[in-house]
Amino acid sequence: MTKTVSIANVANVSAQVNNIPMLSGTNFKVWKEAVEIVLGRMDLDLALRSDQPASTPKNPNEGKIERWDRSDRMCLMIMKRSISKAFRGSITESRIAKKFLKEIEQYFAKN
Repeated sequence: MTKTVSIANVANVSAQVNNIPMLSGTNFKVWKEAVEIVLGRMDLDLALRSDQPASTPKNPNEGKIERWDRSDRMCLMIMKRSISKAFRGSITESRIAKKFLKEIEQYFAKN
């Protein structure tokens, strides 16, 4: 039963990610909305909604940091997958999803 659920989840993730249109020069607003909806539905948008949690000696926040880091990695992978190769080299690649999305937005605002 576990294998069936895992296969169904993988198929669902794949279907949702495939619903994001490829970012071209004319569809930024539609692309951004689709990215935000898909990441939200998959509960992966934490890195887009909040800043990276800090760790202090009194409050290491290990669980929060781990969850945020996973969200950030997944957001970046999904966004980069849906960007046309023609634009990949033109956009500065931040290692933080929220900043990366902002850089893409600024790139298309200029152009």
